[in-house]
Amino acid sequence: MAERSLRGMSIGAKSLESDANVDFAAREETAYVCPKGHRTILPFAEGAEIPDTWECRCGATAHREGDDAQANEITKPTRTHWDMLLERRSIPELEELLEKRLKMHREGWVPDYE
Repeated sequence: MAERSLRGMSIGAKSLESDANVDFAAREETAYVCPKGHRTILPFAEGAEIPDTWECRCGATAHREGDDAQANEITKPTRTHWDMLLERRSIPELEELLEKRLKMHREGWVPDYE
């Protein structure tokens, strides 16, 4: 008897609701393009605040397609640690410091980190 009582639809697998008489929210599609050329199209509800940037699947920052604000933006080159070091010291000073540290290491002033 128990075997027959569980016949029918599996629990939670299917919905008995239909899409009849259902009005979906109005949507608009927005395209984003990253510097690597990937194009992503995302649906947003009409009237929703659409972001200017979106994270691309490659990890880069994508901007809205057709957005000329990115082209007008002046970008500063990225400063590396080496660039900042060269702002404070000259090459001869750095060579002198390197020789001093190597001498200290050879004489045992600087411990070995192995």
